[in-house]
Amino acid sequence: MLRLGSRTFAAHEPVIMAIVNRTPDSFYDQGATFRDEPALTRVEQAVAEGAAIIDVGGVKAGPGEEVSAAEEVRRTAGFIAEVRRRHPDVVISVDTWRHEVAEAACEAGADLLNDAWGGVDPLVAEVAARHGAGLVCTHAGGVQPRTRPHRVAYDDVMADILRVTLGLAERAAELGVRRDGILIDPGHDFGKNTRHSLEATRRLGEMTAAGWPVLVSLSNKDFVGETLDKPVKERLVGTLATTAVSAWLGAQVYRVHEVAETRQVLDMVTAIAGHRPPAVARRGLA
Repeated sequence: MLRLGSRTFAAHEPVIMAIVNRTPDSFYDQGATFRDEPALTRVEQAVAEGAAIIDVGGVKAGPGEEVSAAEEVRRTAGFIAEVRRRHPDVVISVDTWRHEVAEAACEAGADLLNDAWGGVDPLVAEVAARHGAGLVCTHAGGVQPRTRPHRVAYDDVMADILRVTLGLAERAAELGVRRDGILIDPGHDFGKNTRHSLEATRRLGEMTAAGWPVLVSLSNKDFVGETLDKPVKERLVGTLATTAVSAWLGAQVYRVHEVAETRQVLDMVTAIAGHRPPAVARRGLA
């Protein structure tokens, strides 16, 4: 069972985490939700389409203009407070690797710290423990935040993913982070080339068998683009195919740009797996 904020999710219940980028240079939307009004509209739409988690990020993952911790707080904390005011029951996540930002976000009402850079700042887990927040423990291949992998190699990429994420999860639990609020993430594209990310997807069952809920962040990523030779805006089909495979292998939380499409894929896979009934039943009954 997964418990985040006021929400509890059953073991086979897929959960959508909608991305809201509070950056002017996002790789996907080029700053479409940098200003408050469009960002709040994005939240309303995502919740209406079935997102249970809103993931707020103040710094894009890739290289670019330096963003200080103070500026990251300015972009995220006040916005989180407003989302909490408007949506008291939604789970709010902050995408950050910095403990200062994590602290400000929790004080503003965040329920989950999405540390996509693999615990590079070990104090983030302490913030989660102190505030009773959840924590995402991610494999990033040991690279520094906002850097791209260069000739990265693993003897066994899944073995390394498990070593790192399970170690981070157990450390978080020892620090006092609730065990039912800890997730592990293979970190597609982070410290990995495309073949590594494909293998991580293919072997995702090894992660889901480890006992922690698994989060996957697949949406429109470079490994999808390179696999299909498609630019960012043409990666939805590849993303949804990867989502379906990940769902079948047991991932629970999906960090996405396209909520409605993802919801349909997850509902279909969950129904095929026998964990949810069809929405309607007419065929063959008349």
